[in-house]
Amino acid sequence: MNKQRFYLVLVLLITFTSAEAQLSKWQQGVLVDEFIYDTASFPQAHSATIVETPAGLVAAWFGGTREGNPDVEIYVSRLVNNKWTPPVSVADGRINDTLRKATYNPVLFQVPGGDLFLFYKIGNRVADWKGFMKRSKDNGLTWSERISLQEGFLGPIKNKPEVVKGKIIAPSSLEGNPGWRVHFEVSDDRGETWRKVGPINSGTDYTIIQPSILKHKVGKLQMLARI
Repeated sequence: MNKQRFYLVLVLLITFTSAEAQLSKWQQGVLVDEFIYDTASFPQAHSATIVETPAGLVAAWFGGTREGNPDVEIYVSRLVNNKWTPPVSVADGRINDTLRKATYNPVLFQVPGGDLFLFYKIGNRVADWKGFMKRSKDNGLTWSERISLQEGFLGPIKNKPEVVKGKIIAPSSLEGNPGWRVHFEVSDDRGETWRKVGPINSGTDYTIIQPSILKHKVGKLQMLARI
């Protein structure tokens, strides 16, 4: 082996060793690695969300023939006796008897000491999304009728809200003209009504969407976003 090839092998060994060390460190926090379902009535699934309720874990996602198609619905599965229940459709995009749109981006949120919320969107495309939610009083087993959010509100767009001093802070965003913009939707009454904070950017200065709130130990909040 010449010196050049030796250096290359050495670099590869260092790279693989470093990657394995990082993977091992990451895996220390993984308690379970498993599939929720093996077969389903829908060929594609996307945008999963999971939450811990008093009765155990509940997961949701949107599924259908393809993202944006009218047959895309919100599915839910619950972890019961260490086994995930078969996916059940709990929300669709039916507008009336002749019009149906796709559903998008479910977000599960457990109100402390209260109901389980399911936020989601309905639209032909992102630019015309409307925000909706459902409530569950039995930890995801049954759900209320569809509830329209206030006009101009979409709920948490992809990632979970945080609760700070009794306030529910939902990270949200808008797309379309004049560009990608991030804002926050805040409830002071446990999700009954909401007020908007922002947008924090114009959509033309810089473009960000799908914010997530990172909560530090010292109580500070940090926002991460998709660019």
